Amino acid sequence: MPTEARAGSRPAVYRHFHRLAWLAVALAFGVIVFGAFVRLSNAGLSCPDWPTCYGRAAWPTTAHQVVDHAATAIRPVEVHKAWREQFHRMIAGMLGVLVLGLALLAARRRKYGVVQVIAASVLVGIGIPLYMHGEHVAASVLAIAGEAILLFAALRWSNVDLARVASITLAVIIFQALLGMWTVTWLLKPIVVMGHLLGGLLTFSLILWMAWRATHIPMRLAEAQLVRRLVIAGVVLLGVQIALGGWTSANYAALACGNDFPTCVGQWWPRHDFREAFVLWRGIGVDYEGGILDGEARIAIQLAHRMMAMVVFVYLLWLAVRLIRTPGMRGWATLLGLLLFAQIGLGIANVKLGLPLSVAVMHNAGAVLLLFVLVSLLARLRQPEP
Repeated sequence: MPTEARAGSRPAVYRHFHRLAWLAVALAFGVIVFGAFVRLSNAGLSCPDWPTCYGRAAWPTTAHQVVDHAATAIRPVEVHKAWREQFHRMIAGMLGVLVLGLALLAARRRKYGVVQVIAASVLVGIGIPLYMHGEHVAASVLAIAGEAILLFAALRWSNVDLARVASITLAVIIFQALLGMWTVTWLLKPIVVMGHLLGGLLTFSLILWMAWRATHIPMRLAEAQLVRRLVIAGVVLLGVQIALGGWTSANYAALACGNDFPTCVGQWWPRHDFREAFVLWRGIGVDYEGGILDGEARIAIQLAHRMMAMVVFVYLLWLAVRLIRTPGMRGWATLLGLLLFAQIGLGIANVKLGLPLSVAVMHNAGAVLLLFVLVSLLARLRQPEP
């Protein structure tokens, strides 16, 4: 096992690791934004089977190609939507392969590190055909075993060569695949849809952190520890707001207030039902496409999303002002402020314009870009060297 490197030194990883990591960052961004497009265009159930689409590795181009497939009994094929869901699965799979490569590179200097990563991946890979043949219990056991190997390795390894975070990232992306499967098989269950969104953003954040650390461009700041704590608070608040946004989308509550802003259905505080709005688990077998909540519950979700948006806006604006006065941070502070105002504008436009697809997708992309700024600061901030 390698010895710990001096604080601030370059992690001991493969020399092209940072290039692969940045490629993974770009691909992860694309997967998240395209996933938002799939969800917002109501194509999330356009392939009712998993991981195939009506039994095809790609997707059907005409309805008669799959007329005898069992999946047509669940949902008639919509060719114009099916390609979106299956293409999203494909690029997510590409990201998974890329993260596997990063994990192998990071673990190659660890004793049995490569063996552990490969063993976990093989177990998960064997579970996929088992699941497709109805052996759900066996497939689940294999997936859990693979995840356990990766997490156990992460607990044992230090992070001097990014082995720990690479192992965790691979474990997260495997769980993401499971969430993607449950999104389809559990018929857009809101807690799963929201979890899938948060998992995608966690994956993006971990890969981004690895990319910056492997690139080794630290920002030396005398008060780095204080700024890091402030940024961590910003990440937590932004994460809560993204979760509320995912819950709003998954429950089809984006237009619960009609086209009114800042009021809601013509009132500042309309009738609402927070208790019903935030029931996380309602059992399995319910088709959640289009939503099942009544108007008052959806209004409560929309109100919560708006109130939290104000909290996040005020805090991140204060953080941007705080950073702009710090030497060497003006560029990042300006970018944070511009993205923040753009995100608020896109959110208001979603309501006033009736949730146009292009604006809604850009609103999701804006959340990812805000996260990019905050995580980049966390990855790069360092105390001055002695």
